[in-house]
Amino acid sequence: MRRVARGRLLLSKAPSSMSASSKNVFLGVDIGTSGTKTIAIDAAGNLLAQASAAYPCHHPKPLWSEQDPADWRAATFKTIRAVVKKAELKPADVKAIGLSGQMHGSVFLDKSDDVIRPALLWNDQRTAAECDEIETRAGGRKKLIKLVANPALTGFQAPKILWLRNHEPRNFAKLQKVLLPKDYVRLHLTGERATEVSDASGTLLLDVVNRRWSKPLLSKLELDASLLPACYESEEVTGKLLPAVAKQLGLSTDCVVVGGAGDCAAGAVGNGVVQRGVVNSSLGTSGVVFCHSETPEYDPDGRLHTFCHAVRGKWHMMGVTLSAAGSLQWYADALCKTAGGKSESFDKLVAEAAETAVGADGLFFLPYLAGERTPHADPLARGAFIGLTQAHGRGELTRAVLEGVTYSLRDCLDIMTGLGVTAKEVRATGGGARSEFWRQLQADVFGKRVVSMQADEGPAFGVALLAAVGAGEYASIAEACSATVQTATESKPQAKPRRFYDRGVEVYRSLYQSLKDDYRRIAELTS
Repeated sequence: MRRVARGRLLLSKAPSSMSASSKNVFLGVDIGTSGTKTIAIDAAGNLLAQASAAYPCHHPKPLWSEQDPADWRAATFKTIRAVVKKAELKPADVKAIGLSGQMHGSVFLDKSDDVIRPALLWNDQRTAAECDEIETRAGGRKKLIKLVANPALTGFQAPKILWLRNHEPRNFAKLQKVLLPKDYVRLHLTGERATEVSDASGTLLLDVVNRRWSKPLLSKLELDASLLPACYESEEVTGKLLPAVAKQLGLSTDCVVVGGAGDCAAGAVGNGVVQRGVVNSSLGTSGVVFCHSETPEYDPDGRLHTFCHAVRGKWHMMGVTLSAAGSLQWYADALCKTAGGKSESFDKLVAEAAETAVGADGLFFLPYLAGERTPHADPLARGAFIGLTQAHGRGELTRAVLEGVTYSLRDCLDIMTGLGVTAKEVRATGGGARSEFWRQLQADVFGKRVVSMQADEGPAFGVALLAAVGAGEYASIAEACSATVQTATESKPQAKPRRFYDRGVEVYRSLYQSLKDDYRRIAELTS
C-alpha cells in the first residue's frame, strides 16, 4: 500500500555469523501498488542488491481501483533476475524468498488459474453495499467483529467477492479461487495456492483469534471454503520454485518460498516491531500506525484493524489512513508543476513548507482523497483545504498537506493509546519518513519520540528476514530482528509546536464531523 522506495537506503551492519566468502542469501519481494521492489540480503541483514519495476493502476470509474495481475508477475520476475545479476549470485546461493505486498486485493481465477477480470485493489471503494450486506448476514457489526475481529470495510477482500457475485454473475460462475496479490505471484513461482495469516486477516474471512478460515462467516455469506487457499504462518515454507521458473530466474529448485506477510506486518518485522511498547508509523501511499499485541485485542467500535502478526502466535492492531504520502503526490501532480511541466520534487516542496509557520497560518487539509478508514470508515469522505485566504502561498498549502496527514496518523495513535497500548517510541518508516522535517512533525504532533531506522527497506526487508527464519538461518523472528534491526536518528517533540498541535488536532477532528453529511450530498450529486 505504498510508493516504490526512492533514494539510497542504509542497512544494518550487524556482525554476520557467516564468513565473508560464504553465500546464504535471502530475497524479499514487495509487490506494491505502484511497483514491485526486490532486495537480496545476507544473514546479517546487509544489502547485496535491490531492483524496482513500476506498473500502472487503473481507475475505470470514480472510486474504482484495479490492476492487471500479470504486471505483478512480470515485475517480480524482472526484479529477481536483476538482483541475482547485480549481486553476482549463483543459483545455489539464494536459499529462500519471502513475499510481501499490498493487502486486500482480489485476484479472481478460473479452473485453469487464468485471471477472470482485473484485480480489485485495497483502495477500491465500490463495495459499500456489499459491506452492509456482510454485516446484515452476520447479524450486525458487533457479531461480525466477534467472528473475525473486524468490521466490514470497502477495501477488504470479502466485499469484493460479493460484488463480483452481485454485479458480474457470469464472471462469478467461472470463479474457482480467490488470491491476494502476493499469493498470485506465489502461484507463478511455486504452483501452490497458498497464503499466510497476516495477509489473510485482511480478507475479512479469517477467524483472527484462532488463525484459520471462518467457516461460520463463510456459511452466512454462502461462499464455498474451496475458493480460499491453504493458510500458513508467515515464516513457514509454502513451496519450492518450479523447475522452469528456477531456470528463468537463475535460481535453484531447492530455493523455498515462505509464507511472507502483508505489507504492514512485513514492514513491522523489518523495523523490529515484534514486542510491546514500540509503534510503527509508515508513510507510503497510505499511512499506517501499527502496534504489536501478545493477545488478540480489538477495538469494540471497529475503528482499528486487528490482524494476525507475522510473528507466530502474535497479533497486531493498526489504523490506516488511505492517502498519506499519496496526498502529497496528488498535490505535487495536480497543483505544483515546474516550468518544464513536471511535478515539483518532494524535497523542494517540503523545504518550502519548513519555512512557514506551525499550523500553516490557520490552513487545514483533510487527506480523504480516497475516502477514509481510521477512524471514520467512510468511503464517501473527500479531501479538502479549509481556511484558505489570500495570504496563503504554496509553502502553507504544502505544510497543511503534511500536517493534515500527520493529524490523521495521530487519530490512529490516540485510539490505540486509549485502548491501553503503550507507545514509548514511534519508528517512522516509508518514503515520507525519510524527510527530517516530516519526522520532526510527527514527533511534535504525536508528542512522542520518533526514530528512523538504519535499514529502511520496508516490507521487502521484513519478508527477507522471514525467509531467513524459514530457511533455518535464525531460530525465530525475534532473533532475526535482534541481529539485524537498528535505529538511526531520533526526533524529540518540541514544547511549543506540541502545544499548538494538541489544540490543532481537535479542530482537525471537528472538520470531518461538520462535513460528513455534506459528503453524502456530494456523492448523490455525482452518482
